Amino acid sequence: MTRVLVTGGSGRLGRSVVTVLAEAGHEVLSVDRAATGSLPAREIEHDLLDADATRALVARERPDAVVHLAAIPVPFAVPDLDLFRTNTAMALSLLLASADAGVGAVLLASSPTVLGYGAPTGWAPRYLPLDEDHPRAPWHAYGLSKVAIEEMVGMGVARWGDRMTLGAFRPCYVLTPEEWRGAPTQLGHTIVERLRDPALAAGSLFNYVDARDAGDFVLAWLAASARVPNGTTFFVGAADALATAPLAELLPRHVPATAPVAARLTGTAPAFSSERAERLLGWRARRSWRTELAPSVVAELEGRASSHG
Repeated sequence: MTRVLVTGGSGRLGRSVVTVLAEAGHEVLSVDRAATGSLPAREIEHDLLDADATRALVARERPDAVVHLAAIPVPFAVPDLDLFRTNTAMALSLLLASADAGVGAVLLASSPTVLGYGAPTGWAPRYLPLDEDHPRAPWHAYGLSKVAIEEMVGMGVARWGDRMTLGAFRPCYVLTPEEWRGAPTQLGHTIVERLRDPALAAGSLFNYVDARDAGDFVLAWLAASARVPNGTTFFVGAADALATAPLAELLPRHVPATAPVAARLTGTAPAFSSERAERLLGWRARRSWRTELAPSVVAELEGRASSHG
């Protein structure tokens, strides 16, 4: 059993990560500003912006591994300067505290938005599907904060790589178990609404991942991190797109700049590749909208797609 400290454990992604780790037999400490009282973990209320208190917390708890999910999770949720300061300060203070305490493994959450899709002045992919080697070009403070966090991983490898394993992962648009049952997603629409109206999911290039699959990724990274190149970044996404029609058809229609390379996506293939995680960690998402929505809803959506086709 490993003691794992998870920041943001009360959040949309954090709840599933904590649950997956606990069910696998890890001792989990969930650190967040507010406790839920319902997690299979010891919940600790804490403000990660207090660097001294964070150092004391990690020194006291002595986790074997740290998974950092806490962040302001939505672009423009607060003014850019506040968002960038908050996200980067929390990550750096936790990383420094982990190094001081001798933590052996640290995984930091980044975001696909580091690539810069949706930029108001235009964005075109160099190629599809998008992978971890694609150039980053953030256009808002949220994406920029995640680039900074990825660079912190590189700094950590250069500074403590002889005694600490570090990694970053870019979870796609996170969908939670309750959202499959009809609760609104992070941007306010239901999953079914996003599937019925492609324009709603086009802004994120139709990417998504079930929060439990992201939890399985964290579990796989903890088990295999010492065997993969230190500092590796991973995309973590579903094995298909959040769409009822092939992206080779939808992307050129909704994101015209993708037209020159969209044909490389065949069938239900997503725009984001998680091949690296499968190759290095043996992880592959097990859930999709076809497995998690009610069969009658899936049939209705697939029927609409066939009639429109």
